[in-house]
Amino acid sequence: MSADFCAPPPAYVLKPEQLAWSDGIEDLLDRAFGPGRFVKVSERVREFAAFAPELSFCAFEGETLVGVVRLWRVTVGAQAVIFLGPLAVDPGQQSAGVGGLLVEKACAAAKAVGEAWVVLVGDPPYFQRFGFDVAAAQAVRLPGPVDQKRVQALKLSADAAPLAGLMGPV
Repeated sequence: MSADFCAPPPAYVLKPEQLAWSDGIEDLLDRAFGPGRFVKVSERVREFAAFAPELSFCAFEGETLVGVVRLWRVTVGAQAVIFLGPLAVDPGQQSAGVGGLLVEKACAAAKAVGEAWVVLVGDPPYFQRFGFDVAAAQAVRLPGPVDQKRVQALKLSADAAPLAGLMGPV
């Protein structure tokens, strides 16, 4: 049996995003997504959305940045929502659980400050385990071409508008 087999899983520390980490975050995003990240519809949203650094988190293993999740304030029609993205994990750390920790932390922070909805574009099998639902976002219109089957929403508040109320352009 190898020593790696018995090693405990990495201990990740999640911290609210800090401006001082911007260069490291950009490097991580480049490694995770490559140069094509700038043509995605989510990037169009981030061009006009209000960044929510207090709801955005970085994951560290020791002193090494291994993941980031960013949240943004937008509206869908008249409904204020949070837009999640990017979620990026260092390619060497993928499948270790850090992405899930970041999603859970960011959504919990958004809920704690009274946000009603989180919307994202992402892989349904990955995000559905956190409660995201494609049907909840079927009437959400993003600013550019997107596979509508990847647009998802998570209702954070029992007082949030019903599914039919989450409709319109971002």
